[in-house]
Amino acid sequence: MALHEETIRALREALRVSPDNAPLRKHLAEVLMQSGLFADAQREYQQALTLQADSVELKLGLATAYFRLEKDSHALVVVEDLIRRPDAPPAAAMLYARLLLRSGDVQRALLHYRDAVEAQPDLADPALAERFGIGAQVEDDDEVVEGRIRARQEGGPPGFDREFERPTVSFADVGGMEALKEEIRLKIIHPLAHPEIYAAYGKKIGGGILLYGPPGCGKTHIARATAGEVKASFLSIGIHEVLDMWIGQSERNLHELFEQARRRRPCVLFFDEVDALGASRSDMRQSAGRQLINQFLAELDGIESANDGLLVLAATNAPWHLDSAFRRPGRFDRLIFVPPPDTEARAAILAILLNGKPVADVDVEYLAKKTPDFSGADLNAVVETAIELKLSEALKSGIPAPLGTKDLRAAAKTLHPTTTEWFSSARNYALYANQGGFYDEILKYLKI
Repeated sequence: MALHEETIRALREALRVSPDNAPLRKHLAEVLMQSGLFADAQREYQQALTLQADSVELKLGLATAYFRLEKDSHALVVVEDLIRRPDAPPAAAMLYARLLLRSGDVQRALLHYRDAVEAQPDLADPALAERFGIGAQVEDDDEVVEGRIRARQEGGPPGFDREFERPTVSFADVGGMEALKEEIRLKIIHPLAHPEIYAAYGKKIGGGILLYGPPGCGKTHIARATAGEVKASFLSIGIHEVLDMWIGQSERNLHELFEQARRRRPCVLFFDEVDALGASRSDMRQSAGRQLINQFLAELDGIESANDGLLVLAATNAPWHLDSAFRRPGRFDRLIFVPPPDTEARAAILAILLNGKPVADVDVEYLAKKTPDFSGADLNAVVETAIELKLSEALKSGIPAPLGTKDLRAAAKTLHPTTTEWFSSARNYALYANQGGFYDEILKYLKI
């Protein structure tokens, strides 16, 4: 790692002298990727592409950086453009396979994996092949059924038992967002605190809330704090914990997760990136995906088992990709917009992020005013960038100095809020695909 740091420092110095040297920027981006500094690598690839806009290697590098940062929609845009080219490298097909697999499109993922390995055998990935349920090499005469090689034995992988957590965070640990907290109190917290009042009105305790908004704005943190408020068990579920290569096993996995949550009531079940599990069925060609959505809907309805005391929260950056059936009353009947943190919340987030760091007289209120539209993740990037700049100074002078307001302000000037890209897409949906008024909060936030 020390060697990489020295190399990065030297490359940055060279780029100060020759900022338009695309090969030099590419080399720096590659070293940053090797060092795990994916956000920095992304910026270098983007800068290099302004110099060599048609470079296949740079585009593949940028897509890989997006993939490692879990910006899958960004990565897909770049990779889908790459694989249409006659000179597309096999590595682009392999990256496309990984993206498709992560999105749940198993059949297409397997086909692109096979294409990549056939074109370049050393790209074969035993771990990825195992997830497909195949050997590292895929034979042409293997029978593909619903996106995997047909099972050669009865049954599938054994079941699993998840460890539920008891969050210690509460709404006191969530800066600002009072209107959002009040909505969650009304839907989730008050029914558990006053069950007799709700029972008098015949109101069941439970239900679902869909949190949506730009990435990095604390949807997962809010869900965990909700469980902490009601002293409930909490389980966060990602797409990789549900999707399985075995036909029908994804539905069994989902059912088992709901059953485990029902046994631990009161319980908050949180689905992150729920649009990956509940994408619109009209957009699907594979029946397996539609069957999984039907299973999800059945679990939310509590057809086989009652859902009293089971609180289902879900988060998505793209609610417009979610099947409309999920918004039916009794399912995710309350959509809550989670905007970027307001000024008060940004100040609170900065205070939390700086806790334990060497600081001197940092004015978080001032910094909060100077970082409009920054998400919590963006603010973390500000702090990390300021620390990196201070470390660079300390290595040169040999004297470590604490972070100050000027350091953080300088770091913030080098970054741009990532929420603006999300709002550019959301604005179009809110204006032109908002028949049910689901996205009125976006228009209100944008003052349209």
